[in-house]
Amino acid sequence: MDIHIIPCLKDNYAYIVENKKTKNACVIDPSESDPVINFLKTNKLNLRYILNTHHHADHVGGNLELKKKFNSQILGFEKDKNRIPGIDILLNDKQIWNFEGSDVLVEHVPGHTSAHIFYYFKNEESVFTGDTLFSFGCGRLFEGSYLEMVNSLKKIRSLPLKTKIFCGHEYTINNLKFCMELDKNNSELKEKYNEISSNIKNKLPSVPCILDDEIRLNIFLKFDDLNFKKRIGLEDLNEVDFFKKIRDLKDNF
Repeated sequence: MDIHIIPCLKDNYAYIVENKKTKNACVIDPSESDPVINFLKTNKLNLRYILNTHHHADHVGGNLELKKKFNSQILGFEKDKNRIPGIDILLNDKQIWNFEGSDVLVEHVPGHTSAHIFYYFKNEESVFTGDTLFSFGCGRLFEGSYLEMVNSLKKIRSLPLKTKIFCGHEYTINNLKFCMELDKNNSELKEKYNEISSNIKNKLPSVPCILDDEIRLNIFLKFDDLNFKKRIGLEDLNEVDFFKKIRDLKDNF
């Protein structure tokens, strides 16, 4: 299977997963229809499914037009059945869905929204995290609690270390600036910033990122890392209070 990155709107990413043999495809989080349609037509692909991680308009905006044009089926979490436009197939937490012979693990990861999910394509070692985990960041909390978000991030963190992370937005540069502001003496963060800044200037995406890198460098995954918490003077905070402190700082960054 091939994974194609489709830039949408100002900074969104949709993703097309293609079976090269059958030319069947699915799309994850189509913010808008036109870029997806253009790619499908150019590559002569048949869009069988539309997968949504959550109900926000910038992740489902292309649903109905794509469904109408390609007679595709729309998938989403069963708790989002009244909020995802055109939904056909209701998914449950920890369900294994199959696409073209590839098992896809669906996990409920509340925090950004109450019904957010991720899709982990096992054979491809790739996870589509929507707005839960970003490259060197995480999503704002609109509906879930801080505890829920910490537990959701733990679910993603427990995936294989080489997992490729395909997130919903190109926020990486700003996220890295925030990480460097708190973790000032981390030379690896500075190296990543320089590398990704160069890529962005050359109109290359920063995704996918690798889970191993995120665990090592993303401060939103450091809620139980005592050495890191000591380094930035927050060792007295428990996991949830630490995460809340970091998330609140980022919201005002």
